[in-house]
Amino acid sequence: MTVSDLINGMLREDGGFQKAFRSILDDELNMSLNEFCQLSGISQSTMYKILEDKREPNLRTVRQVIKSLRVLMEPEDSHFIGVIAFTTVLENLPKSIDMDGLTVNVREYPVSTVEDAIIAAVRAERDGALAVVCAPIVAPTIEKILSIPVSRVIPTTSVLLAIDRLKDLV
Repeated sequence: MTVSDLINGMLREDGGFQKAFRSILDDELNMSLNEFCQLSGISQSTMYKILEDKREPNLRTVRQVIKSLRVLMEPEDSHFIGVIAFTTVLENLPKSIDMDGLTVNVREYPVSTVEDAIIAAVRAERDGALAVVCAPIVAPTIEKILSIPVSRVIPTTSVLLAIDRLKDLV
């Protein structure tokens, strides 16, 4: 069973989401509902109501379940953060970082315009990014579009260096 099977089950029949989700928990992840809820941040009461067919999952909960399942079911090397920036900014980035014991890759999305950055952000989310990093000028728009975390680059040091270089020219 995969995340696609979960989505198809939900669309195909009443109770399809519940059956597919239970199968994924039991057969694929070998995980209890309690463990899943702790890792995903979804309340246990919400998930119990959904699995006992006392409540239909809302879109927000389905998205959160799918996002969590993708993280749990994908191989560790596929976890990545997308960095959306101009090519010269991307030159010295590390290829991966350690986040609380989990190695997370850094995937570069080179752009040259605001429009390119918005498209790259959507592409990064579709590629499975855990989060994206982008310029502050485009971050408010990207935050409205994506369902993953967005972090803004705050270029304080580089701005100060650029100002310092101008001292001799002014």
